Amino acid sequence: MPFLRRKEFRFRVIPLLVPARATRKQDVTDATLSAAPALHSLTGAFTNMAVAVCGFILTFSTILGPTVVSGVLSSPTNVRLSSYNLNLMLTWDPPAQPASGLVYTTQSTSTVSDYKVDCVNISSLACDLSSNPLFEYGRYTGRVRAQSGTETSAWVESNEIALDKDTIISSPNVSLRSYGAEIEVNIKDPVFTISALRNVYHTATYNITYWKDGQREKARTDSNIQQNRVVLDNLDPLTKYCVQVKIITERNPNLSKPSAAVCERTTTEEATPWVAAVGTFCIVAILVALVAVAVVYRKHMSHFLYPKDALPQHLKAYLQAPPNSPMYLSMRDSPPDEIYHQVSIIADATTGGSRENLQQTA
Repeated sequence: MPFLRRKEFRFRVIPLLVPARATRKQDVTDATLSAAPALHSLTGAFTNMAVAVCGFILTFSTILGPTVVSGVLSSPTNVRLSSYNLNLMLTWDPPAQPASGLVYTTQSTSTVSDYKVDCVNISSLACDLSSNPLFEYGRYTGRVRAQSGTETSAWVESNEIALDKDTIISSPNVSLRSYGAEIEVNIKDPVFTISALRNVYHTATYNITYWKDGQREKARTDSNIQQNRVVLDNLDPLTKYCVQVKIITERNPNLSKPSAAVCERTTTEEATPWVAAVGTFCIVAILVALVAVAVVYRKHMSHFLYPKDALPQHLKAYLQAPPNSPMYLSMRDSPPDEIYHQVSIIADATTGGSRENLQQTA
């Protein structure tokens, strides 16, 4: 903390003497001119004292560090607008000496619309503007102001960005599959907040870099690849290769982030993907042929599987003859007598009724 050195000022009163007999104008003028040096010394003393007082006030205000100067709240700093995968994010830094309980309000605009409110009274230092309808080829600007109680700062505008030209494209997702001495590279584009990579960048291509594991300095690159499935051939068998992919667009000068290096080992088998496809086609063709034969010759096959055997004539006559069993005949002519038993129902005296013997014959 700087110390102020107190400066003492001593004033000397110099009387202005006017001769009693100076009745003439010339005498008064001569007396005034004789007192001019004293007046000049007095004025310099007051000037030095004023400078000392101002220096004390400035030093004291620097020590206390007020956030409000002349009733105006300090504004946020380093306001910037950025985009990642076609989103829109406004970020900023707090004032140099932020007050307690400071909150922020943000707005955004485009070349075809006025400012719209996005985040209101937030304490964080970022606001996601992607909740508003965005256009892939639009140009956007944001602004933010601070607020503490009833006091607000001035708006601070951000940079202007063109969404398709300034967005940062993330890395693609890469997977590998080995087929003998070849490796198939499958590329999946990153997911955008709005639209898709191929809808915005119609001529986007891939740069595929691959190398033997541990020999990155000898890497080879295949450029301007438009397919998302590529086969790397002429590789050494039983060797581990690593692959990295980067997206290239014409309108966006920002190169995408390279994908993470993915490694796969080649084998000694010479089988290629078309061999598996041909084998699958042959199996399906055989199954379709078997189904067609079964439909055309279904009757002959049913006769073969379920032959119709002819029964002897005497066996047919025996099975078709009516039953002649004596038991069956006796039951059919005279039904059997029913057998019954005598039942007695007795009512208990505790139920409130008298005991009665009832006999019923069924």
